[in-house]
Amino acid sequence: MNRREAIRFTEEEALAFLESEKTVICATNGHDGFPHLMPLWYVVRDGTLWAWTYAKAQKTKNLERDPRATLQVEAGDSYDQLRGLMLRTEAVIHRDDATKLAFVEQLAARYAPPGVDPEAMRAGFAQQVPKRVAIEFKELGRVSWDHRKLGGTY
Repeated sequence: MNRREAIRFTEEEALAFLESEKTVICATNGHDGFPHLMPLWYVVRDGTLWAWTYAKAQKTKNLERDPRATLQVEAGDSYDQLRGLMLRTEAVIHRDDATKLAFVEQLAARYAPPGVDPEAMRAGFAQQVPKRVAIEFKELGRVSWDHRKLGGTY
């Protein structure tokens, strides 16, 4: 087995990794030819990464023009601890309130800080629904790495 194969996540490891982390970097194709990278909170719904943002945000405008996006979630502070997942995706923008409200339920449950009632957070998010879009990132391909699998040898 080569090193690339040795450090690749299994499907179960990839899902566990996504559940354990909190921020995804979303790269869209900017109107000026430069990549546009922004952090997003996310939820994994039925194996698919979803996020939301303002309908008027630059990343939304970029995805309306070109639905391709690359997502990256990473962790680790030293080379032997580096791990991550990069997803090549096609974004589907959801504008209907029912879809956005269902997403908000999961987002509030995932991100409510200790001591904060997720219901209070959900209510706050729900007020933002008219100005937001939910984004479903349909995976087209992936690259993953977990340097902890190298056992300290590089």
